[in-house]
Order: sequence, then structure tokens, then C-alpha cells
Amino acid sequence: MQSREWRALARLPGVGSRRLGELLAARPDWPAGVLAALPREAATALRLWLDHPARSPLTAELDAEEAWLAAGPARHLLHPGHPRWPRLLDQIADPPPVLWAMGDLAALAPPRLAMVGSRRSTREGLTNAAGFAREFAGRGWCVVSGMALGIDAAAQEAALEAGGTSVAVLGCGVDVVYPPRHHRLHRRLQETGGLLLSEHPPGTRARAGFFPRRNRIVTGLSLGVLVVEAAEKSGSLVSARLALEQNREVFALPGSIHNPMARGCLQLIRDGAVLVRQVDDILAELSQWSAATAVAPAATPDPIEAREDSLLRWLSDTPTPVDVLVSLTGRGVSDCQRGLLELELEGAATQAAGGWVRLPTRPGA
Repeated sequence: MQSREWRALARLPGVGSRRLGELLAARPDWPAGVLAALPREAATALRLWLDHPARSPLTAELDAEEAWLAAGPARHLLHPGHPRWPRLLDQIADPPPVLWAMGDLAALAPPRLAMVGSRRSTREGLTNAAGFAREFAGRGWCVVSGMALGIDAAAQEAALEAGGTSVAVLGCGVDVVYPPRHHRLHRRLQETGGLLLSEHPPGTRARAGFFPRRNRIVTGLSLGVLVVEAAEKSGSLVSARLALEQNREVFALPGSIHNPMARGCLQLIRDGAVLVRQVDDILAELSQWSAATAVAPAATPDPIEAREDSLLRWLSDTPTPVDVLVSLTGRGVSDCQRGLLELELEGAATQAAGGWVRLPTRPGA
């Protein structure tokens, strides 16, 4: 299906993201199979749009969205099948049908870690969030968060200041600044290698009910989630629960038993989250990806790795599956397979049990 058809489905009455995801997972024919699988009200609305677009209210809404997309080069609409669609979202139970984006889509290429925490953070929490975000940015990781007050904003600001990338998932349209005091961060995410994402169309105002659902995208985009500070009853604990349901790793910073903002993290650690003291504690758990992104000592540049399109930089002596490479690079499956075959023919990589590995015999490897 084309972008306009995806957007039409996402706007149908009575069709939430979960139902739409289940429907599309069955790969029905377009449009007959889709119409047959939809509830009556949604099928009627879609049939009207298909047969009499001038009479359908969907047409004006879709035209307005297309005008917004055409107004700037940094405006995008992602959907399953789009070359930059984050493949990790296909693994969650309730993926968004579409993602509106504003900024640099290249921010989706590196491995991603979610960083979340209290809006009423302590000075120590803000310092820890900024320190971890800077180091992850230096290691080639993208920091994902929700641009909320406190820990979220501190982590995203620090990642950008370190020259890294950050993705903000919003509970409003990507062109709406919420909270209002984050105008500067909102602008920086568009201008300095960051990206704003939302499942809601441009112009959508923030609503309380949007934020819990926003959190499933924050964690779904990421390989793991680091909770920096959280009270005993906190939205960050909801994010941690979502991450576990999505089979993501959960990490937590410990803190004083006398600090109310540390009690949620201590609870997570008691329940099995990984206790974190430094970035390497996280990378040790995510070793399959950390091996590909660790900072290596200076060496003679490998001419193959230096090529802009090379997959070699993502490979190590730990087997990396093709679907992981697709997620890391943002490239399509066939494109990755073609690139891996070229590396194999050049003697730079080979296939092993569990994925592809970089051959250690190349000069400079």
C-alpha cells in the first residue's frame, strides 16, 4: 500500500493501532481483503473514500497532511514497508500504524537505548542522565526518550551536545511543543541530527491519555531502557513494564534508600532489572550490539569499512543476524543481503551460526 492508503486506514473510525496491526499482519489483499476484515463502520468509511473520494471527509484530512509533508524536506511519514521504518517496532504487540517524523531520519540508523526517569528529578539524577547520555553518544548509540521535563530532557540535551543523535517520541503532533518550555530542545532535535516522532498527525494537541501509549513506542524503538530516577509510583516504571513485555532489557541506576526518587529504581533492581554503575554494565548485557559500536583504538583505516555504504562497521566477531543489521542500519533486507554478499566476496566477512561475522585477518581489522 502507498502512504496515502496507510494514512486512510489509520484514520478510520473504530480501528485502533492494535486492531489495524492484527489486520495487516494477515496480509489481506488491497482493497477487497481489507474491506472484508474491517468492522462495519470502518469498512463503510473506507468504501466511501475509495468510491467517492470527493464526498469522503477523509479526503480533506489526507490532503491537509500531504500539504504539511510537502512544506519542508525534514518532514516525513513512516509506515511498515518504508525503507526507514524502525523494524524493532514490528516486534511489539501494538505498533503504531504510522509515524510522523520531523528532523533527520539518519537518527534511526544507530542502535538505540531509551533513557527515562522522573520529571521531578534531583540534581544527582540530572547529572547522571547527562553523563550516561554523553557517553552513549560517544559510543555511537542513539538516545531515545519522550522530551519530558527532568531526566528525559537532560539525557536528550546531553546526547545532542556531545555530537550524538537523539529521538524524541511525543504525545502530541511533531510540530507541537510540549511541554511548552522545551522550545529550544524541540528546535535542536530538528537541526542537529535529532528526530521527532509521533503516531498522531501534525497539529494534534497533547492529551493525558496519549502519554502512556507514547511510552510503548519509546521502549519499542529501543534495545533496552535505562531508568535513571523514579519514584515508587512513576510513569518510568510503566515504561519498564512495557519494556519487559516487549522483551527488551531493563536497566536501573541505584540510589540512596533515603531518596524518594530512587525508590522506583531500587524496586526495579529487586525485581530483576540490571543494576547499572557505568555504561559498560549496559553494553555487557547488549554485547551483540556493543561489540559493533565500541570505540576502537586508532588503526590503519580499512578501505572497505571506510566506504559510506559498507556494512563492515556493524560487524564484529559476534554473529549478527540480518534482521539486526536491518534495524541498525535502516536499510532493507535485500539491500543488506546484497551488501553482505559483497563483503564475503571481498574476504571481509562470512556467515556463521547465528548471523554474520567480520573476518579478523584483514589488515587494520
